[in-house]
Amino acid sequence: MMSALEGIGIAGSEYLRETLTNCRDPINAIEEFQMDNGILLPSLRLALPLLDLHGISRLDFHLSVFEELRDKLVSRITTLANSSDERRYTIIEDLLEKNFTLLQLQSVRPVVLVLMKYLPMIPNRYLEPFIVDKDLYMEAPIEVKQQIWQDNQQLFGDEVSPLFSQYIKNKDALLYAVDSQAQFSFFNLPPKTRRQDEIVQKLTSMVGKNVRLYEMMLQFLRTLFLRTRNIHYCSLRAELLMSLHDLEMHDVCTVDSCHKFCWCLDACIREKFVDTKRARELQGFLDSIRRGNDQVLGDLAMILCDPYAVNTISNSAIKLLHQMAQNETLPRESSDLLLLMRMLQLGLDAWQMIDSQTYREHKVNNDLCVKFLPSIMYFMVDDQIRSVEARYLLQRQQIAASGDSNKPTLDPIETPKQSSEPVPPGFLRGIAENNIATTLAGNYLCYLCQKHNKHTLMKVLPAVLEAEPDLIHNEIFLHSFTTSLLAMRDEFVNEDFCVFILDDILMSAVSNDNVRRQILRLVFYICHKLPPVRRDTLTDKLQPLNEHSQAIHDFYAKLMDKIQSLNTSLTTTASAVVDIETPELDSPLRSVPTPAHTSL
Repeated sequence: MMSALEGIGIAGSEYLRETLTNCRDPINAIEEFQMDNGILLPSLRLALPLLDLHGISRLDFHLSVFEELRDKLVSRITTLANSSDERRYTIIEDLLEKNFTLLQLQSVRPVVLVLMKYLPMIPNRYLEPFIVDKDLYMEAPIEVKQQIWQDNQQLFGDEVSPLFSQYIKNKDALLYAVDSQAQFSFFNLPPKTRRQDEIVQKLTSMVGKNVRLYEMMLQFLRTLFLRTRNIHYCSLRAELLMSLHDLEMHDVCTVDSCHKFCWCLDACIREKFVDTKRARELQGFLDSIRRGNDQVLGDLAMILCDPYAVNTISNSAIKLLHQMAQNETLPRESSDLLLLMRMLQLGLDAWQMIDSQTYREHKVNNDLCVKFLPSIMYFMVDDQIRSVEARYLLQRQQIAASGDSNKPTLDPIETPKQSSEPVPPGFLRGIAENNIATTLAGNYLCYLCQKHNKHTLMKVLPAVLEAEPDLIHNEIFLHSFTTSLLAMRDEFVNEDFCVFILDDILMSAVSNDNVRRQILRLVFYICHKLPPVRRDTLTDKLQPLNEHSQAIHDFYAKLMDKIQSLNTSLTTTASAVVDIETPELDSPLRSVPTPAHTSL
């Protein structure tokens, strides 16, 4: 290590060995070496004996001075790099050239690394030792690693691959997360909160202002999405771009043709609705794609395939259909709704588009707008009719109960008629043939749960699953559906609703591990509403076997702990009630005589 000092003209171990070998007086040679290479400060030499009296070795003293000087040098280099001096990078490169040989000296290495950190273009001869020496590579600042990665794609891939894998694991874990204090929904996390995730922030820092690294990372995400079909990579693609946007990395953001589109869509996701103004902006971006630049459609499709984007667009479509049902307009007359269908089509075609390298939009199926969407409006109108009939019946009951003779005579009170008409065939055919219809149907089922619409839910849900049986195995839909069911938790006190949701729908697919975990999650939140017999039956059926994953075993144990705590609480409450209602028989008041009754 000391040979590094000799490379810059400072006497080192070789000089000292040669001197001690050839000298006649070693003690005198050592003193001369100390005089020549010590701190050249005359007043300090008088103070050194005082340090000896305090037991402070010369090594400790010189190391402390060295560390102080090193920190001051690093501070001055940082100040120079951040200054407006036009020659700053030339000065830094000259210093690096003179001191690079000290890189192998551990104590001086921080100075060399900070010089490299602030050099925008590091010559390859300075980067090669970092590629060969793993320890040096691990100590290098992120700015130095960025310049290594941009010419070494495999090394960059090795760095980001574990982060990608952990990101996917975290997203999967969110789908099954439970919170003892409040119900958790995958889609309740605001976009900015998601971008503050540790992994997203680390990936953002790895890219920095380096356009080449950003393009390499996007290519990694496309490849992984193509290989796995995991839509969470689409989420990461959008979150990475918006994280760079938040940090005002304009050099990188302006290179991405999807930047403004993603920015506008991110605002829609934040507000959970695509309003008319933003719909016009999004349509303008889509319409502005020129021929010859069709490949940008692949990136736009990935951004629109993000589950958060699909959920926002689908929910916006359901809200628009509800407004049109009230305003008595048709789906094909709404340009906003047609744009939402266009974006859904583009997002759901993302994998096929990237796989085939055929970058063109597919037209939205005409039957979707003239048959499927009107079928959803049919259900909404039917719900409005039943609501009006229920209010009318309530008014008649109140009049009859008041017994007011001045009121006009009414016909006998009848129960509101429940619609027994079958589900429209256009609704079922659309689900079976069109992935947009399947996605909208799933969001409509969640909408019914949130509106506490038990009647229509029990009518539509079996029809949807009959037309598309695989929907129950979709992780995103299953999470949204079970979370939406929590809005109807009071209905689970009724056996008919328990049989319908738990036995007929969910437990029929319990052999799938994802379904089992979502059932456990649902029961975790509603167990206090379930009748004791139903609760015990469910826990017996859901008890995991040896072949089930450890995650299922842990989830089941957490559920049983909550049920045990619930049973203990109920037992304690019941005992307290009995103690209040039953006075103690050995009370001292029982021995006090009752005063005799005296008549006045």
